[in-house]
Amino acid sequence: MDLSTFLMVLAIAACIYMACNIGANDVANAMGTSVGSGSLTFKQAIYVAAVAEFAGAFFVGGHVSDTIRKGMLDPTIFSDAPLHLVYGMIAALIAAALWLNISSYLGWPVSTTHSIVGAVVGFGVMAGGMDAINWSKVWSVVMSWIVSPVMGGLVAFLLFRFLTNQVFRRRNPLLYAKKILPYMIFMVCIILANAMFYKGLKNLHLDFSYPEAMFYSFIVGAIGFFISKPLAKKIPDVPKKEIHKQLEATENIFKYLQITTAFYIAFAHGSNDVANAVGPLAAVANVVLSGGEVTSESLTPWWILALGGCGIVAGLIMLGYRVIETIGKNITELTPSRGFAATLAASITVVFCSGAGLPISTTHALVGAVLGVGLARGISAINAGVVGRILISWLVTLPVGAGLSVIFFFVFKGIFG
Repeated sequence: MDLSTFLMVLAIAACIYMACNIGANDVANAMGTSVGSGSLTFKQAIYVAAVAEFAGAFFVGGHVSDTIRKGMLDPTIFSDAPLHLVYGMIAALIAAALWLNISSYLGWPVSTTHSIVGAVVGFGVMAGGMDAINWSKVWSVVMSWIVSPVMGGLVAFLLFRFLTNQVFRRRNPLLYAKKILPYMIFMVCIILANAMFYKGLKNLHLDFSYPEAMFYSFIVGAIGFFISKPLAKKIPDVPKKEIHKQLEATENIFKYLQITTAFYIAFAHGSNDVANAVGPLAAVANVVLSGGEVTSESLTPWWILALGGCGIVAGLIMLGYRVIETIGKNITELTPSRGFAATLAASITVVFCSGAGLPISTTHALVGAVLGVGLARGISAINAGVVGRILISWLVTLPVGAGLSVIFFFVFKGIFG
């Protein structure tokens, strides 16, 4: 086996390893609220996540990936030493995947994007110097640590307080849940439609601007509102005196809304985070198969997307339960209404930040949203120890990814030259 073939095989193995750990961590936290609240069983969550992830990767992920995640590194700097780019990409994949593996085992929900960005920056600085890195992009990643959880938490706090005051503190909560249901469906339809209109139709050569996407999304939301309004009235009533049955029927309404918004979160992960695994592999394949030519972009073949998708589902099945338990049970106690508030808040945060051009981490937004729901019930509802460990894991993700990547890069460089 020649060197090029060996490096290609190694890159494929690293891609599968990375994809498995994306599934075990990122996809798991997307489904965590639904499983923790009892809206879905773990087996059902796997099916929903598998469909959402593949849909996100195919419709929104696109067939062209930046060789470096989000333009963090200028690959043309390696034109004179293309193998160093190959070593670096493989090192970045292994480093990021290893950190995700450790985090998933410990039940820590961390950002896969931050993991791969830290790894890319680490080997990029060592191999190409400080000028090889787009530091404004690095700063935007750091800012997402603050923007994502704060916005997600604030929206979730306000949303759950609204639901508490307008529904659950009423003498007839089911009646008021039926009244606000069309408005909730209106918001959910806007979010789901925006995911498709804004980025999802580019593969069909329909490239809408954000205002255009929102305009069409509002139309879809209005359709959902008017269809759901008469249907909500058909939900069977429960006598006001039977308060336990009232609450059970009310939570059952939010269960289906929560599953829908969780589908969107998983869809968003598929559209964005599959590239964390397949992007570096596409870069390696581009260099190896072109005989050493380095370009700023590379086509992502269908088989690479398939590898990423299969790896994500496998990782969710094997190790996803640990992060699901952290998100769904260990931060704060969740019910379908609380889980819905968290996933809807995270979805709103992602849609708003994407349109405003603000840095966003879906993982951090969702964790912040779960925290916001807990705070809306009082500080005592939060497991401070778990939250503290999560915050520490976020802070060390970039430097740990960078350090591991540097080690693996020099190991490969020392072995292969």
